[in-house]
Amino acid sequence: MVATTSVLFAAGALVMRGAGCTINDLWDRDLDPHVNRTRLRPIARGAVTPFNAVAFTGVQLLTGLGILVQFPSSCLFYGVPSLLLVATYPLAKRVTHYPQVILGLTFSWGAIMGFPALGLDLLVDATALKTAAALYASCISWTVLYDMIYAQMDIMDDPKIGIKSIALRHSSHTRTVLSALAITQVGLLAAAGITMNAGPVFFVGSCGSAAAALGLMIWKVNLKEVSSCWWWFKYGAWFTGGGITAGLLGDYLMALSHSKCGSRSQTAASRSVSSLLLPTEAN
Repeated sequence: MVATTSVLFAAGALVMRGAGCTINDLWDRDLDPHVNRTRLRPIARGAVTPFNAVAFTGVQLLTGLGILVQFPSSCLFYGVPSLLLVATYPLAKRVTHYPQVILGLTFSWGAIMGFPALGLDLLVDATALKTAAALYASCISWTVLYDMIYAQMDIMDDPKIGIKSIALRHSSHTRTVLSALAITQVGLLAAAGITMNAGPVFFVGSCGSAAAALGLMIWKVNLKEVSSCWWWFKYGAWFTGGGITAGLLGDYLMALSHSKCGSRSQTAASRSVSSLLLPTEAN
């Protein structure tokens, strides 16, 4: 069940992320031509018409719905509200310096969806709810962090067209904000592990690797150089996410191994007790 759910989640994330990008490009079709990094996007340069982009978005959303209905029916209750965030995120950058927070709320939704997908009702199971809340908040912090680095690439163009970002708002102390976000992300990730009684593999593998990867990225990225920001945005997420995933997988396999060993030990003990209780034959 876990393997099947993971594959479906990966497919759903790919499709819905693509839908979010298409919607973003539709909203920004009049702005992107004025930004050096985005001026060659398909809609911005006229290679794809807005009508065709809307049609493509419909196909993406229907595909996402097709994946969503493969999960327990309760997932519809949790999944559908995320569409509001997907559709409205691009507007946030026009009214607030913290659109990355809205992006984090959107992209991190899977941290909530994973629990009902495995049959855990967050409205009933208090432990699952606390774990989901900590994990969701951790993912939001992580998203804001790496998108703040992403926003650095447009820091010269955005003010000209009225776009706001956390990078502009905190341009004078960017690394301090990035460091605070990293500490928050790892702390909340550890809180999720404590709540779900995770083992040492999770804390060393997931939390430890996340701290190391984020620390390296914040230390090495050249915030004044577009190519450096792009490289760390593109690959830094894989370093951090890969470490977190490896830790979670290792912790799961360790728990599964202990469960099987415990089951075998219990079976052996039961057989021993049974043999003591069985009447012996007279010689």
